[in-house]
Amino acid sequence: MSDFIRDSFGGRLIYHLSRHKYFRYPEEEEDYIIPEKYLVDTKSDIQCLPKEELDGDDASASLSSSSSISGKTVIPEDKYNNYIFVEWDGDEDPEDPRNWNLFKKGFFIFEVAFLTTSVYMASAVYTPGLQQLQDELSVGRVVGTLGVFTFVLGYGIGPILWSPISENAAVGRSSIYALTLLVFVILQIPTALVDNIAGFCILRFLGGFFASPCLATGGASVGEVTKYWNFPLSLALWSIGAVCGPSLGPFFGAILSVKAGWRWSFWFIMIVSGFSLAMLTFFLPETYAPTLLARKAKRLRAKTGNNRITTMGLLENEERTVHQIMIEALWRPIEVTILEPVVLLIDIYIAMVYSVLYLFFEVLPIYFVEVRGFTTIELGLTYLAIIIGVLVAVSIYLPIIHHQFTKPILNNETVYPEVFIPIAIGGGCLFASGLFIFGWSATTYTHWIGPLFGVAITTAGTFLMFQTLFNYMGASFKLEYLASVFASNDLVRSTIASVFPIFGAALFNNLKIDKFPVAWGSSVLGFIGTAMIAIPVLFYINGPKLRARSKYAK
Repeated sequence: MSDFIRDSFGGRLIYHLSRHKYFRYPEEEEDYIIPEKYLVDTKSDIQCLPKEELDGDDASASLSSSSSISGKTVIPEDKYNNYIFVEWDGDEDPEDPRNWNLFKKGFFIFEVAFLTTSVYMASAVYTPGLQQLQDELSVGRVVGTLGVFTFVLGYGIGPILWSPISENAAVGRSSIYALTLLVFVILQIPTALVDNIAGFCILRFLGGFFASPCLATGGASVGEVTKYWNFPLSLALWSIGAVCGPSLGPFFGAILSVKAGWRWSFWFIMIVSGFSLAMLTFFLPETYAPTLLARKAKRLRAKTGNNRITTMGLLENEERTVHQIMIEALWRPIEVTILEPVVLLIDIYIAMVYSVLYLFFEVLPIYFVEVRGFTTIELGLTYLAIIIGVLVAVSIYLPIIHHQFTKPILNNETVYPEVFIPIAIGGGCLFASGLFIFGWSATTYTHWIGPLFGVAITTAGTFLMFQTLFNYMGASFKLEYLASVFASNDLVRSTIASVFPIFGAALFNNLKIDKFPVAWGSSVLGFIGTAMIAIPVLFYINGPKLRARSKYAK
């Protein structure tokens, strides 16, 4: 695990402050044998492909893809044959995160999942104590829910900045995670102490903004340590934290609001995310291949004195101004959203699913507290139905995806991204049916367990759609663009979902009928969910054609 500490944000800080005395790399040791390819000084010794094999966009795509994914640099002979490009030392290079052992990969995925859970809990953690906040800050219910709106909006906008920056070879993932999490932890202090609603909403927006990197980039980080055929498994393990986090927030918030008051919800978030910060600062290594290779190139330059040693990431930074880099980075997620029909349609679908998840934070108190008379802590327990639904879905999803995706790839069979779509269609059916079950079983006279079954079925469908559609995007687009693709998804789904808690209570209250207080409100959502099943059906029929038109697709 020493390499985890060495490549972490804290380890890198110590490395630079000690002038490379501590946490040295193999290339800096005196007994390091420099590979011959980094010592040559003739153009003929550099691996090139014929010019006619690399033209226009295909050339840049091949360069980017090869340098960041496989480590095998493909160099057009005209422009770049004056350089020696750093690669991984073979397919089994231990410095390549994809070659870590199972324990290291598992620990890394746990770290990213725990980080995701710790910040996701903050989204709705104070909602069980909403009445206390209303009384103390002298605001109504709708204004009180603005804290959820601004937080979700913040972590929808944040990845548009953070994810593309993390795709720059000079920055990488780990430093973004550590620095933004540090600001998030600090922001919990004034949030817990604020005495007016305007300041509360501003602090919540800033908290969401700085909490956002892992919500979009976490999936990309998981992909960087996982062999292609195991990516769905790794993404599912990370997503357990992503989906369960918003549900654990109200659970702990209910207990804290009763025992200590609503402000303690934010002290709790500070403690949990502070622990995550301490762990990640020293045990979350960098995994972005262009960043790792760029650092290796700089060490080899220092060792050999040969400034021709480089990577595509370093060259891109050297050939462009900071302004050009920022414009390209910030524009890419927006471009992907607007110009990629696959991404746009999935973003809209996931946004609808995500919005329903946040509506549960409004409808569960309406039914279980106002209609059934549950206490605040009992209300908090109802949110565990969301987690149960997710865990059941995981137990079904993993064996299926292993059989349909992992095994065929290991058997050298061709697998297309559409393999995920039937599960997404099934998830869409569960999602819609769960909403109908929830709405029409939530009566004033039947047992309260019925609507919780509906919640569990809805969230099981939610998880299956999240997983399969994210995997569909992951299998459809080049790995180096995945952070931007996921950032696009996070922007659309969070921006749309952020407004749903504001009108959620009105939706259900205005459509309630005697004995069925939330039936028609849930049914409206169920009808929308049923209609949107057409989106994965479209991908299943026309997916190859849509991908063929994309410059970011594999």
